[in-house]
Amino acid sequence: MSRASLDKKPQDVASMFDGIASKYDITNDVISLGQDRAWRRATVAAVNPQPGDRILDLAAGTGTSSEPFDAAGALVVPCDFSFGMLKVGKVRRPDLPFTAGDATQLPFADNSFNAATISFGLRNVVDTVGALSELFRVVKPGGHVVICEFSTPTWKPFRTVYSNYLMKALPKVAGLVTRDSGSYDYLAESISQWPNQESLAELMQEAGWRNVAYRNLTGGIVALHRATKPLV
Repeated sequence: MSRASLDKKPQDVASMFDGIASKYDITNDVISLGQDRAWRRATVAAVNPQPGDRILDLAAGTGTSSEPFDAAGALVVPCDFSFGMLKVGKVRRPDLPFTAGDATQLPFADNSFNAATISFGLRNVVDTVGALSELFRVVKPGGHVVICEFSTPTWKPFRTVYSNYLMKALPKVAGLVTRDSGSYDYLAESISQWPNQESLAELMQEAGWRNVAYRNLTGGIVALHRATKPLV
């Protein structure tokens, strides 16, 4: 699936994230009303990190999402295409192996990780299936992937309220924190155009993943998809 409809090139998106890196985490906390913490906890639980596991945290940003995996004793590799995000993350956590990488051309060998995860980053990739295929390539047979991403609210009356907040209030609130509402105009649009739960599950199967399942968080505002890579 192409994200070209949003009229932004990968380098433009990376530059956008570079510009908001220093306040990215606090902005997420504000615009999600603190729900992002619960979403991160649910993602970690779905990954189920074990001591010694090698875990790829794609679109890791400043590494906030990577820290719980490190705390669990896993060997986590935070990877992102925004040098600004990586720079901020490396200052905060110099012990983590922050790595620059394009989701559609990951700088890792085949079968390198026990698990991979990406939170709120897949919709910013130009080629969704390409990124899912790359994740499939770098995960070991029998390993799994967990995707945490904005999705479609399950209660129809709430969708209108959510859509209004997303397109009107979110950029304004984010702009007060970051002084850059334009970036969040793009992010709001990317959320509104993102596939629903079932459609994303189908794209994952297209990329080779099996046993695809998902569960809704916060009424479907966010969906958590999990799948495994076949042994053969």
